[in-house]
Amino acid sequence: MTISSSLNAGVAGLASNASRLATISDNIANSATFGYKRVETDFEAMVMSSTGGTYSAGGVRVTTQRLIDQSGSLVATTNATDLAVRGRGFLPVARATEVENNNGDPQMLLTTTGSFRTDSDGYLRTESGLMLLGWPATADGTIPSMPRDTDDGLEPVRINVNQFSGEPTTSMTLGVNLPATETYFDSQGTPLDLSVEYYDNLGVSENVQVTFTPTIPATGTSNTWTMTLMDTATPGTVIGEYELTFDDSRTSGGTLNSVTTLSGGTYDATTGSIIVNVAGGPIEINIGVPGESDGLTQLSDSFAPLNISKDGSPVGNMTSVEVDENGMVHAFFDTGITRTIFQVPLVDLPNPNGMVALDRQVYMPSPESGSFFLWDAADGPTGDIVAYAREESATDVASELTDLIQTQRAYSSNAKVIQTVDEMLQETTNIKR
Repeated sequence: MTISSSLNAGVAGLASNASRLATISDNIANSATFGYKRVETDFEAMVMSSTGGTYSAGGVRVTTQRLIDQSGSLVATTNATDLAVRGRGFLPVARATEVENNNGDPQMLLTTTGSFRTDSDGYLRTESGLMLLGWPATADGTIPSMPRDTDDGLEPVRINVNQFSGEPTTSMTLGVNLPATETYFDSQGTPLDLSVEYYDNLGVSENVQVTFTPTIPATGTSNTWTMTLMDTATPGTVIGEYELTFDDSRTSGGTLNSVTTLSGGTYDATTGSIIVNVAGGPIEINIGVPGESDGLTQLSDSFAPLNISKDGSPVGNMTSVEVDENGMVHAFFDTGITRTIFQVPLVDLPNPNGMVALDRQVYMPSPESGSFFLWDAADGPTGDIVAYAREESATDVASELTDLIQTQRAYSSNAKVIQTVDEMLQETTNIKR
C-alpha cells in the first residue's frame, strides 16, 4: 500500500511537472507576442489519511491560471492607430468574420492592445481579423448617451478616408477703424465698403457686405456712422442696419459710445455683439463694447480693417485619424478642422482573470469574471488609451528559464522516485519462501 502510493505520487509528480513545462513553453514561445498574458502554474498537495506508523503518499495536483490582469511594457510605434491600454481596462473588439457575415450583433471580445489599420471598407482592424468597437458620434461630433452595462450600442469603428467635411460660420469679429475725418462737415460723405467671407451650411463661400456711411453735419463733426449689412446669398436684402456713435472725449476718444438698432438683431452692449440672419441661419457679429477699443473704432483719417476673424471652414479632405487618451477618435482635415467621429470605451470587470482566453490575445467575459461595465477611458477605475504604442508580452524570459531548470530537476527527481519504487518492488518479487 505504502510502496504503491509512492509510485502513484511519483507518477502524479511527473504529470504535474509536465503541465508546468507546457506553461513555461507557452510563455517562452510567446515572449515576443504583443499583448500576451503569461500562464502561471500552482502545485497543490494531496494528503491521504494515515494512522499509526504507516503513511500513504497522496501526491500532487496542478492548477493553471492565465494572469490577464498583468500588463506588459508599452513600446512606441509609428502608426497612429496602434493602441494600448495603460492601466486597468480592455479595448472592445469583434471578429471581422462576424461583422462581414452580418449575422446580427457581433460578440464583444476584449484585448489590451492592437495594431489597427483601415481595410478596404474603412473598418479599423488588425491583421489577425479583429475590428475595433466604439460608439459613433452624431453629425456635430458629440457622443450620445449610451448604456454602459451592455455592448448593444457598440459598432465597428469605420473611417471614410474619402470623406469631405466643412463647418458653417456662426460667428465673426469686426475690428475696423473708421476715419474720423469723414464725419467732418466739409467731407465728401463717401460710403466705405467691406466684404467679409463666410461659409454656409453646405460649405459654399458667401459674403457679408458691410457698408459704413458717415453722417455729415452742417457744422463741426458728427462722429456718427450708419452700418448696413447685406448677404450675397440674397442680393439686395438688408439683414441689419445700425447707427454708430463714437466717443470724442479725452479719455475714451475713438471708441464706440452707443449703437442704435435700426433693423436686424438688437445690439447687446454687454457682449458687443449683434445677431443677423443670413440665408443659412444666424451669425453673431462682434463689433465691440462701448468704451473699449476691441472692435469698431474711429481714429485718424484712415479706413483700416485691423482684426477680421470668423469661425467655420470650407469643405476639405480627411488627411489622418488619431485616438486620444480618452478614447475619442478624431478625424483631421486639410482645412485645419478636427471632427470627433467615434468614442472607444474601456471595459472593466471585477475579476479579469476569470475571463475565457481565446486565440489572438482576446478574452471573453464569463460568469467567473463578473459583469462588465463600459467606462470612458481615464475615468473611474480604468486607465487611459495610448496611441502610437503596443503592449509587449508579459513574459519575463529570465524568470521562465529559471522555472524551467527547477521543473527539469523536479521531473528528474520524480522519475528517480519511480525508478526506486520499481527496484523495491523487484526486490519484493525476488524474496523466496
